[in-house]
Amino acid sequence: MEPRNSKEDIGNAGRGCAMTRRGALGLAAGLAMLGVAGCSGCGKTDDAADAASDAQESPAATDSTDAGTQEEAAPEPTAEELAAQHIEELLGGLTTEQKVSQLFFLRPESLVSDTMTEAGSEAQQALQAYPVGGMCFFGKNLEDTDQTVQMLSALKTYSKDACGIPLLCSTDEEGGMVSRIGGTPGFGIANVGDMRAIGDAGDVSAARDVAETIAGYLLPLGFNLDFAPDADICNNPDSYTMAQRSFGTTAATVAPMVAAQVEGFVSSGIGCCAKHFPGIGGAVGDSETEPIVSEKTADEMAEEELKPFQAAIAAGVPMIMVGHLSCPNITGTYAPASISREVVTDMLRDRLGFDGVIITDSLEMGAIVQDYTIEEIVLSALDAGVDMLLMPSDFDRAYAAVLSAVEAGDISEDRIDDSIRRILKMKVGLGLV
Repeated sequence: MEPRNSKEDIGNAGRGCAMTRRGALGLAAGLAMLGVAGCSGCGKTDDAADAASDAQESPAATDSTDAGTQEEAAPEPTAEELAAQHIEELLGGLTTEQKVSQLFFLRPESLVSDTMTEAGSEAQQALQAYPVGGMCFFGKNLEDTDQTVQMLSALKTYSKDACGIPLLCSTDEEGGMVSRIGGTPGFGIANVGDMRAIGDAGDVSAARDVAETIAGYLLPLGFNLDFAPDADICNNPDSYTMAQRSFGTTAATVAPMVAAQVEGFVSSGIGCCAKHFPGIGGAVGDSETEPIVSEKTADEMAEEELKPFQAAIAAGVPMIMVGHLSCPNITGTYAPASISREVVTDMLRDRLGFDGVIITDSLEMGAIVQDYTIEEIVLSALDAGVDMLLMPSDFDRAYAAVLSAVEAGDISEDRIDDSIRRILKMKVGLGLV
């Protein structure tokens, strides 16, 4: 497939995108209490007493139902129906500005003037104005147990006070070379090690144990989401970036490990995020600083790269992160996957059937910012089908671009509502609201 001029295509595409729970329960209860009796003897009789009784019988009672039957009570709403009603109530309580804020997942410094290690009045005022969907914390934000607990608790309170919905608090805690808590002075927690060692050992139960261990120390600190597991396959000897973070070199090794970790996280009560769709383990280079490319077709990726993500979906992963991998033989351009509808919607949403939250990789990485403005990036990502925008390089400009597009009708509010429902479903599932 011949690549097109991706920047022009994507820039244009970005601008072209475009009974409450109480009532249900009350209705069910009311119907359950209502018994409408039919007449008990409707045949003719010579008995004067029966005749008098028939004459006095209420017309309403006679007409309301057939003899000997009662109207059945309406079934009570299921747990899923009640959750859906709750989500609609939460959604209905948000302003357009709050909905747009919920689409963003920021580093704390996008809202405050200095490195955040405590959540003071500046953070409170920022969340009141911009109640974002989540924040990702790094080593510089995390000093020790008490400091982290107090900071995250305050931020979640500020967010809930602002819009009724606590924010997702996340970090990258894969283990090994990507660990913000384990092995860090101040926390007294051992690093669980690189995932490659677990993959090489072939012990799937160990992968689940690691996820449960990580969840066991993140949850008490106040985190409710971990940007893990890594679902990439390191299947190119010339690619070194994911060598220790990936579980291995084949789908047969990686997929069951990823599924086990998802199960471990989910069963422990913390959110998790499989990354980096559609699989960057074989790409040469590092998207942190430069564009990365895969020349594979969609069918070729389905044979290997997509399988760990399919396993994650089957295991119940609530969130998937899309990387900045260019896939010209899938999209027809060199635009990154994170802003390509062919990858986000056609492949992940439709082909793999994922209905959870789709989040971009960091929108300040070299693989995307060197060719696109922040306005082009966020609008194109939403047009592609993404739900959450991770760490844009300039939040003020990114927020203004999305809000302006919604107000102008270039992005419909219905489109934004679809993403907010998925975000709220995840937060309700984690017991946050």
